[in-house]
Amino acid sequence: MAACRDNQNGSTQLEPKRFLFVSRLGLIHDLAMQVQQEGHQVKYCILSKEDQDVADGFVEKVSSWEEHRDWADVFIFDDSDFGAVCEKLRKEGNLVVGGSKYSDKLEDDRDFGQSELKAVGRNILPCWDFDSFDAAIEFISKSPDRYAIKPNGKAQNDKVLSFVGQEDDGKDIVAILERYKKSWGSKIKSFQIQKYVTGVEVAVGAFFNGNDFIMPIFINFEHKRMFNDDIGPSTGEMGTSGFWTTPNTLFKETLALMKERLQGYIGYVDINCIANSRGIYPLEFTTRFGYPTVNLQIEGVLSKWGEFLLALARGEQVELRTKRGFQVCVVVGVPPFPYVDPDAFRKYSQDAVVLFKKEIKEGLHPCDVKLVEGDWRLAGNSGYALVVTGSGSTMEDARREAYNRVKNIIIPNMFYRTDIGERWHRDGDLLRTWGYLN
Repeated sequence: MAACRDNQNGSTQLEPKRFLFVSRLGLIHDLAMQVQQEGHQVKYCILSKEDQDVADGFVEKVSSWEEHRDWADVFIFDDSDFGAVCEKLRKEGNLVVGGSKYSDKLEDDRDFGQSELKAVGRNILPCWDFDSFDAAIEFISKSPDRYAIKPNGKAQNDKVLSFVGQEDDGKDIVAILERYKKSWGSKIKSFQIQKYVTGVEVAVGAFFNGNDFIMPIFINFEHKRMFNDDIGPSTGEMGTSGFWTTPNTLFKETLALMKERLQGYIGYVDINCIANSRGIYPLEFTTRFGYPTVNLQIEGVLSKWGEFLLALARGEQVELRTKRGFQVCVVVGVPPFPYVDPDAFRKYSQDAVVLFKKEIKEGLHPCDVKLVEGDWRLAGNSGYALVVTGSGSTMEDARREAYNRVKNIIIPNMFYRTDIGERWHRDGDLLRTWGYLN
């Protein structure tokens, strides 16, 4: 058990631990800052050369996490390609929150993820994997229908490459594939063509301690397009709404079925689905912290993160205390987001100061930002600047709190969606009518 000490109120608290956070692209420092604020020691390593200045001034940065292996009590890895490293560290007796080889494959290989869902009895949408644009074009020409394109492997992190067709004969998909072949042929090594189905897009997630899920579960709704009403390029996410709840039909018929197969994985796992009156169709796994999902979870979790992460790494069945009601988060971007264009970032956004009309003490989560002489300045090169969160007993209350905080922020050329959480009124009614939130 963790060493504890008594505080002045007679309750116990965890003795300070040493947490080493390792990030591929510089995305996990909001959580690292939470752990640091709780009194633990934190070191933070970003592997991407382009993002080395992200989080400067907020937490202690190190250039090589391997050099601090003996220092760390707990390792936290933030991406889905650290599985082999995490397994090796665990075998050596270390406490690790992070992936496994199996969980990496679940996320990075869509076809494998779908086959695993099918193996546990889930209905899945028809999908086909290709490593040739010409073969995919020929397939759609012979089997006209409405489809979606989803890159496999690391190309799927570049969300602008995903495309959902609008035409029932698939001609728009063919046109996109022709252009991908010319422009991104060297970047997209393999991709999936998936049959399109209408319904409510909803994700169900939970933390997993290596043996079992930690309750409660997290129901969330991603807003992936750049502009209101889901118009524009895919960005990964422009915001998310969600709530914590006890296990329901949606969880039991999707994520819960993966319990035995996830053995050994420690961290957050999420399945994005399309649900309609005919059933639930899982689309893809996220076997890592999600972004901006983790910022939204920080808004909604009442437990101390340091204690929770330590217990999770130890495989303990720990209680996760969360707020009731709803949470909303809004992504604030600047050019060139959602595209990666270092020249555009240097021209329009680099080192721009984040100003506040009045002090914000809660609901503000720095992303590609650094702290310089008391000022928040934009860092990195992506333009993924801030995430702003809010909570409330209703979704509308949570929206109001989040957007009141957004309106207090001033950044040159900043932009954000104003409709995060609005579709809950329709989507929530439909999911309840179909019995998935029971």
